[in-house]
Amino acid sequence: MHIISQVLIALVSLLFLYIMYLETIVTSSAKTSKVFNIPQDVLREKHFTTLMKNQGVYNGLIALALLYSAFCSENGKELSCILLVYCILVATYGALTSSWKILIKQGFLPFLALLSLLIL
Repeated sequence: MHIISQVLIALVSLLFLYIMYLETIVTSSAKTSKVFNIPQDVLREKHFTTLMKNQGVYNGLIALALLYSAFCSENGKELSCILLVYCILVATYGALTSSWKILIKQGFLPFLALLSLLIL
């Protein structure tokens, strides 16, 4: 796997770890409220907090799987492609159901990483 692809995948992982941080650690913070455009009083609701933390775990595990695929796996390119397509599809779903900005914020970097894997 090319070093550029590895760097891009590492950046995607950092993005997903940041999202995990917002969803699981600082769930009801002003920053989380701003990033997700959800009022803080809603973020403080017990059921909503549980849902956010659950989603955060998924994002964290995707980040770890991407790091594994880029730096440890014998089939790194194939596994990375699958995970990056997943990231792009999730961003697309978010764009269709919430805001088109999600496609840019959460999908552009995985798209670049996938492109680099396919070209380099």
